[in-house]
Amino acid sequence: MTLIQKLEEMESVESRDEETPLVADNSSIEYPKNHARDIHILCCAFLLIFLAYGAAQNLQSTVNSDLGTTSLGILYTSFTFFSLVASMVVRVLGSKKALVLGTTGYWLFVAANLKPKWYTMVPASLYMGFAASIIWVGQGTYLTCAARSHARDCKLHEGTIIGYFNGEFWAMFASHQLVGNLITLALLKDGKDGSTTGTTLLFIVFLFSMTLGTILMCFLREQDDTGDEGPKDSSVSFYCHVLSLSKSAINPLFDVRMLLIIPLMAYSGLQQAFVWAEFTKYVVTPALGVSGIGGAMAVYGAFDAICSLTAGRLTSSILSITLITSAGAFIQAILFLWLLLKYSLASGILRVMYPILMAAMLGIGDGVFNTQINALLGMLFKHDMEAAFAQLKVWQSASIAVVFFLSPHISLQAMIVIMIIVLAVSLVGFLYLTLGLEKAFSSTS
Repeated sequence: MTLIQKLEEMESVESRDEETPLVADNSSIEYPKNHARDIHILCCAFLLIFLAYGAAQNLQSTVNSDLGTTSLGILYTSFTFFSLVASMVVRVLGSKKALVLGTTGYWLFVAANLKPKWYTMVPASLYMGFAASIIWVGQGTYLTCAARSHARDCKLHEGTIIGYFNGEFWAMFASHQLVGNLITLALLKDGKDGSTTGTTLLFIVFLFSMTLGTILMCFLREQDDTGDEGPKDSSVSFYCHVLSLSKSAINPLFDVRMLLIIPLMAYSGLQQAFVWAEFTKYVVTPALGVSGIGGAMAVYGAFDAICSLTAGRLTSSILSITLITSAGAFIQAILFLWLLLKYSLASGILRVMYPILMAAMLGIGDGVFNTQINALLGMLFKHDMEAAFAQLKVWQSASIAVVFFLSPHISLQAMIVIMIIVLAVSLVGFLYLTLGLEKAFSSTS
């Protein structure tokens, strides 16, 4: 009888041992999926917000010809200065709250376009500079933390997951140009360009899209991205905390790796502003008219999205980032040399095909730079992500602001020469950094 009892006890212990891994396996399978879910939500929210803002931005130099580029210059100047303190704000708020708060600036800017006057556009542009700085630092921090958690929980290579998540995000983000400009093309197709009725309906649709994006952002889970214990006991600890955050915001500027990446950051902003301010004005409009801007930018967004997704899937290491970035830079260099030396307004089918082909090449380059710079920062600056992504937005927004302020006073050829010079300098610094890092990794392995 005692032997039977012992056998029964042994069987019950074995059954519990067999059941326990099943419970643990279920939790380990389900938990990482939540990180991918958060990235899906983040991607969809940014798509809804930026399909509205991106299309509105593309129309500023034509619909709001008196103050469109000036308001954008003010916006990106504000963006630049607020990016200097954005890492502090994101650390205090947390990346999720920063993302939600950041959406309000984009909503206000599009709403101001319903009555585009100095007293509406200038305040909206200034506030949006603050909102944009925290939403983008929050985005980079949130995505990188989610990627690291996913890689850790699934026991996957961290660099591969960072590249994969960045590829998905930037592909979805780039498609805002496709969706937003197709909406613009549909709503303004039958009316006069810039007519009050057409643009009013367009901006109302955009506000509705932004509202949905803001609501969707609220469903994100909090990420453990700061690691900071907020000071709550005394004013002394509060000031120490602020001082610590201030130092962390400028510490990357004393890192030689960041100094070598900065020119590429600046160039990525220049090439974006070139598309918005120069390409649409001097290449697309003369060939396709103002109504053709939406179609050309839709092609730009489609190739940007495809390239972002592809580049993200191929990203796994410093070497892969080096190769992909170099390919993107080569494509854009060919485009600029074409515009500078060979391009002229054609006739027939080539009149339409040339701007479309150029838009595709610009989209490929933008997809490469977005995915690879963000992935590189996520790999190199693991312990100071907010400050690293803040530096990215400082230099991007500063270069964008320069283009918008220079645009009315400089020729297309002069701007292209500037683009070629900055591209060459940034590529040299980038290759010096990444090839040196790859050599260091190979020598230690």
